[in-house]
Amino acid sequence: MTRVWDEFAASVFDWIPPSLLLLILLAAAGLIGALWYWFPAWVPRRMPRLRLPRLRMPRWRLPRWRRPRFSRRRRSTAAGASSEATTAFEPSVVLSDGTLLADRLAAEGRYAEAVRQRLRDIVGDLTAAGVISPLPGTTAAEVAAAAAVQRPAVAAPLGGATELFSQIWYGNRPADRAHDEHMRALTGEVRARMSGGTP
Repeated sequence: MTRVWDEFAASVFDWIPPSLLLLILLAAAGLIGALWYWFPAWVPRRMPRLRLPRLRMPRWRLPRWRRPRFSRRRRSTAAGASSEATTAFEPSVVLSDGTLLADRLAAEGRYAEAVRQRLRDIVGDLTAAGVISPLPGTTAAEVAAAAAVQRPAVAAPLGGATELFSQIWYGNRPADRAHDEHMRALTGEVRARMSGGTP
């Protein structure tokens, strides 16, 4: 082993002078010491990734079968909506026996529906009188605001009627006979102010 090392050292010294070899060893030692001192600041956080081109295969999509849509349903829906809107804004609904639909509902104990029907009746009367011209989807508050602009005298009773309707139907408040009587009085006051010619 010693003979092999001696022959190796002699061959190295034949190619590199001892002084230059010592200088190279000192420089290598200094470089290793500097790398060790500043480790790991010199190490990159993320190693570069070799990105290979992706081969995308074409996707074959089968045509989707779509069920044909018929316009008959839309027409029927539109007709139903228009009929509901027409019913909502008709003048006071009178049954075949001469009684009001709202009174029939109240007699059957369906006070919430009676309150709604009385509001529909007064809206229909206002529409027939030319005070308002509501469109399908118009809310009760919008109807009251439009009527108050044309006839300020009906603003207070009509506003009370719409508020009572909203409390029962939107506020989930149970209705009783007192609510129906109150709605009857409010709508009667609206009609009285309309027929009396109060602006």
